[in-house]
Amino acid sequence: MSRIRRVERSEVSPEMVTLYDEIFAQRGNVPNMFRTMAHRPEIFRTMMAHFAAVLNTGTVSTALKELIIVRTSQINETPYCLASHTTLARKLGWTDEQLTHLAEWPERGDFTEREKAALRLAETVTRNANALSDEQFAELSEHFSEGEIVELLCSIGLFNYFNRFNNALRMEPTKPGEGGPAEALRELAGRQA
Repeated sequence: MSRIRRVERSEVSPEMVTLYDEIFAQRGNVPNMFRTMAHRPEIFRTMMAHFAAVLNTGTVSTALKELIIVRTSQINETPYCLASHTTLARKLGWTDEQLTHLAEWPERGDFTEREKAALRLAETVTRNANALSDEQFAELSEHFSEGEIVELLCSIGLFNYFNRFNNALRMEPTKPGEGGPAEALRELAGRQA
């Protein structure tokens, strides 16, 4: 059970209701992590803006960003992030075989050298960012522009942050429909009964 209560849609300001509804429309739920961060709306609001900028802008594909997010979350042993981002990675074309055996990426032939460079970066930075050698950075630079390296590092860094937040709070995976308008109506009806 999560250590901090989730803030339900019925408890937030009208501005935050709009944000909850936007998230629900995009994802089919309002993730438990988001509803927990809503205890501090200013953090939640800026976190959502940063989250969108990291994942939805730039020239690195969302599919590759999701792949390194899954690997980062595997290393950090974060069931919460793995539940949602493995599903997202599958929807973006990664196979069950690739995701289940992602730790074996160096030996696999179904990842490109570019994808392997990104996975190597995710592993290195997640385990010890100071261990990123000049040789590894040179290899990375063969496959990615400076701006793309920023995108990769922001994706890895963001999910190391999210992984630690969720692990510390023992965050439970979000179910479909959670946090949305229908759930808020059910909750309100339950209070009035």
